[in-house]
Amino acid sequence: MQRTALVVGASGIGGSSVARELLANGWIVHGLARRPNDEVPGLRPIAANLLEPASLATALANVAPTHVFITTWMRKATEAQNIEVNSAMVRHVLAALAPKKTLRHVALVTGLKHYLGPFDAYATSGTLPDTPLRETQPRLPIENFYYAQEDEVYAAAEQGRFTWSIHRPHTVIGKAVGNAMNLGTTLAVYASICKQSGRPFQFPGSQAQWNGLSDVTDARMLAKQLVWAADTDAARNEAFNIVNGDLFRWSWLWGRLADWFGVQAAGFTGTTQPLEVIMASDHALWRQMAQQHGLAEASLERLASPWHTDLDLGRPLEVMTDMAKSRKLGFAAYQATEESFFDLFAQLRAERLIP
Repeated sequence: MQRTALVVGASGIGGSSVARELLANGWIVHGLARRPNDEVPGLRPIAANLLEPASLATALANVAPTHVFITTWMRKATEAQNIEVNSAMVRHVLAALAPKKTLRHVALVTGLKHYLGPFDAYATSGTLPDTPLRETQPRLPIENFYYAQEDEVYAAAEQGRFTWSIHRPHTVIGKAVGNAMNLGTTLAVYASICKQSGRPFQFPGSQAQWNGLSDVTDARMLAKQLVWAADTDAARNEAFNIVNGDLFRWSWLWGRLADWFGVQAAGFTGTTQPLEVIMASDHALWRQMAQQHGLAEASLERLASPWHTDLDLGRPLEVMTDMAKSRKLGFAAYQATEESFFDLFAQLRAERLIP
């Protein structure tokens, strides 16, 4: 039977990667976003606002997917607002599709804030989990928009009689412009600024992150697990961590990233030095660099998300993720983290997003 996918958030890091993976495997793929991605050959774009149910229903009137992949979210000022808005987006898209009765599976992408807490209480002493993080760990006793999104999927699946899977990546490394959480591109932009200005490539984070073990999730790995779960009976109605499969320390990786750009690496100095502060005055410099080098994006805010990079690199504990659950069920993909960064940097340079 022909499988038809609706990728919600198809312009983002995760969404664009899963769209490519699905297309490579012969799926019909619709990509829904407020501003649809026109860079993925074969993707059928749908422009819609997930917070407007009537216009969303109109946009999806002629789309009858068998599978939905939800990869989007929206950041608001408080966690209560995050819950209200992000649960509504999930609820609205599934409600718009419910009358068609074609859905067989829904995949939702969340992340490690499931274990570490939401933005308002991220990795604080009262919520620090045991690591490696495992899917069997219970929800934290605090409000979290990831939990609200999951609950929307569970309720819709019970009513619509379709299966689901939840996917929890660590920091996602991949290319997207205008994305709210983009550590890989943020570091590429920061390193490019360091090279232009002659500044050292200063590690901005904590001692725990500098010395501790960590992992990340290549967007291509996330896409592979989403498609694997959609095709694997044993993966239905399960939640899965998803990371590259290797471990590293920033004290090992930081100098390698610096070498790729030809800049001087500077490690942990005894205190955190937030990237949001370091890059606060670099907007004019980036506009100058964009003009000088003929870059495709002159807005620093469209490429870099220092606040999110500071959250990841400033955590007071080492964070790594257990992958045993999906491995036991047959998910065997692997990605070397060093190459995740280098592949991204090369892509950003080829597309004239960094000099």
